[in-house]
Amino acid sequence: MNKFFLLSFSILISVGLISCGSDTENGGGGSGTSPQKAIFKYNQPNSISSLDPAFARSQNNTWAIHHLYNGLVELDEGLNIRPSISDRWTVSDDGKTLTFHIREDVHFHDHPNFPEGKGRKVVASDFVYSFGRILDENLGSPGAWIFKGRVSEEQPFEAPNDTTFVLNLKEAFHPIMGILTMQYCSVVPREVVEKFGTDFRKNPVGTGPFVFKKWLENQALFLEKNDNYFEKDASGASLPYLDGVKVQFIGDRKTAYLEFKKGNLDYMSGLESSYADELLTKEGEIRPEIQNEIQLVKTPFLNSEYLGVNLTKEDNPLKNKLVRQALNYGIDRDLMLKQLRNNVGKAADSGFTPRGLPSYDSKKAPGYSYDPEKAKALLKEAGFENGKGLPGIKLMTTKGYLDLCTFISRQWKDLGVDVSIESVESATLREMMSKGNVNFFRASWIADYPDGESFLTVFYGGNPAPPNYTRFNNSTFNELYEQALVENNNEQRMALYHQMEQILIEEAPVIFLFYDETAVFTRNGVSGISKNALNLLDLKRVKKP
Repeated sequence: MNKFFLLSFSILISVGLISCGSDTENGGGGSGTSPQKAIFKYNQPNSISSLDPAFARSQNNTWAIHHLYNGLVELDEGLNIRPSISDRWTVSDDGKTLTFHIREDVHFHDHPNFPEGKGRKVVASDFVYSFGRILDENLGSPGAWIFKGRVSEEQPFEAPNDTTFVLNLKEAFHPIMGILTMQYCSVVPREVVEKFGTDFRKNPVGTGPFVFKKWLENQALFLEKNDNYFEKDASGASLPYLDGVKVQFIGDRKTAYLEFKKGNLDYMSGLESSYADELLTKEGEIRPEIQNEIQLVKTPFLNSEYLGVNLTKEDNPLKNKLVRQALNYGIDRDLMLKQLRNNVGKAADSGFTPRGLPSYDSKKAPGYSYDPEKAKALLKEAGFENGKGLPGIKLMTTKGYLDLCTFISRQWKDLGVDVSIESVESATLREMMSKGNVNFFRASWIADYPDGESFLTVFYGGNPAPPNYTRFNNSTFNELYEQALVENNNEQRMALYHQMEQILIEEAPVIFLFYDETAVFTRNGVSGISKNALNLLDLKRVKKP
C-alpha cells in the first residue's frame, strides 16, 4: 500500500453529543445528575470516503470500519491470527481448502431493516455474500485483488450450513490467513446492503464494538457503544468499555495538535516537524515538562521508506548497480532520524521487509551501513571517481518529505554526486511512478497484511506498477518468490524470504532509508490503546476517565 500525505483542510466545527437529544458530553440535559459518558475523541486528517468495508482502502476508512465490523479472524498485538466471528478453523493437507466454524452468538447491529428492528444472527452464508461482493465487478471494490486469481473460479466460497464457511483456493497460498484479517473481509448483511445500494457507504451495519450514529462528511463521525457486542474481556466483562467515539476531520495537522494540546482530543497518531520538538526530545522521548499530561507509545510500523529507481529508463544514470550501492552506503540514517524525526523510526539495516515482521533479520540479510569511504570506492569502480562524469540526478518527492530528501542530497554531495530535488503533488507522483515517467522517486510501502510477502511482492517481476514501481525483474528472485507462495513450513518460507532480501540488497533497486514506527500520543488517564505494527486503532479495550 503506498503512503502519500495529501492533506486537505477540513472545517472544524462544534458538534453535539453522540446521544440523540443530549446537549453535553455528559449525557443529560445539563442538570449534572447523569453519569459522565466516556466518549473517545480523535482526529483523522484525511476525511473518510466510505464506511463500506468493500472500500477499506485507506487508513482513514479502515480505522472507522474496524470500529463497526468484524471478520472471520483478526490480529492480536503481536500480529498473531486469532479467532473473531470464526472460533476455529482447519486447513486441508494440500492447503487449498480452509474451513471456518462460525460462532452462534454474533449478531448484526439493530436496524429497521431487520424484523422488529433487532439485529439478526450472523450465519456462514453472510460470508459467502460478503466475499462474493468484493469480487463483483459491478461494485468496483479496490479490494478485489485479495481474492482475484487466488480463489477457485467454480465455487470459491461455500456455506454447507449456518455455522460452516469454506474458502476454496486455486493453489495453496500461505498469506491468505493474514489477508482474511483485512477490513475488506468484514461481514455485512445482505438485506441492508441491498436496501441502500451505493448509499450503504453512509448507512453502515456491522457486528463491531461500536454502532453507527451520525456522519457529517468532512466534519465529524459519531459512534455509540454496541451493548450487544459478543466479545468479553478476561474477567468476563462485556466489551467495549467506552460509551462512544467521536472522530473529527481536521485537515491541518498543526491545528489538530493544538486541539490535542488543549485536551479536546484524547489521541493523536503521527508526528510532524512543525510540532515534533514540542512533544519529543531529540532522543525520541516525551519532554519532561509534559509527562504529567501526555503519554507516548512507540511501536514498529510495517512501513518501509525508500527511494526507488526506475530500472527500465535508458537515460537513468542509476541503472548502474555500483552507483546505487554507493548511494546506499552514503547515507547516515541514524543521524537523519535523530535530526528530522526525533528518533521515531529505525535505520534500514537489512532489506525491504521492516522490523516488526517475523521474517525481518538483519543478521541473515545484513543491509547497508554508513560508510562514505566504501561509497567513494564504488563510485570510482563505476568510473565516476568523486562523482566526475556522473550525469545530474533528479529526485522526485512530495512536500512532506522535502526535508528528508534535502538531508540525503547534501550527504551525497560530499561524495561528489549532484542530486536535485523536485516536489510535486502526491497524486501526480503516484501517476508518474505508475506510468514509468520518473527515474528516481521517494516512496514508501505499508503492509496490507502481516507477512513478508506483502513487501517482497513489490519486486516480483511478474507484477506491474503498482506494486513494482522499480520494474525490478530478477529470475532467481522470481523463482524464490513463487516457491515461497506455496511453502507452508514457516522455517523454510523464512529462509526463502531471506534469500530474496539478499538479492535485493545486492542489486539495490532502491535506496533503503528506514523502517517506520508509530508515535502515538494520548492524554494521561487513557489506557488500553492497542500496540500493533499495522497501526490499526482498536478501541475495544480502551478506557477513559
